[in-house]
Amino acid sequence: MSLYIEDESSITLPIETESIANLVVEAALDYIQCPFEAEVNLLLTDDEAIHEMNQEFRQVDRSTDVLSFPMLEYANPGDFSEIEEQEDAFNPETGELMLGDIVISKEHVLAQAEAYAHSPKREFAFLIAHSMLHLFGFDHMEEEERMIMEAKQREIMEKVQILR
Repeated sequence: MSLYIEDESSITLPIETESIANLVVEAALDYIQCPFEAEVNLLLTDDEAIHEMNQEFRQVDRSTDVLSFPMLEYANPGDFSEIEEQEDAFNPETGELMLGDIVISKEHVLAQAEAYAHSPKREFAFLIAHSMLHLFGFDHMEEEERMIMEAKQREIMEKVQILR
């Protein structure tokens, strides 16, 4: 597994972002039983930059906590059986499955940790778990999808032992 992290924010989180991100990404890959070595890109930014991305890519004129940009299309969420047939699914240099990009606002991590009365570590890990599920094709637009995704998020968080 390769996790490429870029931090373009001057905001400092009081946690080891790289080790937490690696832990959660690896746990999510194990949880979903991804049969391939995979790569994920993680961009840590601020509210202003994520606001611009949210406006550009989702036409939503506000900042947000996390954005997910999946590189793959799934017949069913978390089903890797047809991935090898997708053109450009694998990095030609490494052979790793390119899952996609995660963008997290460090300002939102701190604000939501305070608002939900848990640690920045828990909030950061949760946002990565949530986004990884999006990279696996899960969504939460419908109530049933939301319930499935919430259960999977909870199980990943339990797996890494980062709880409320």
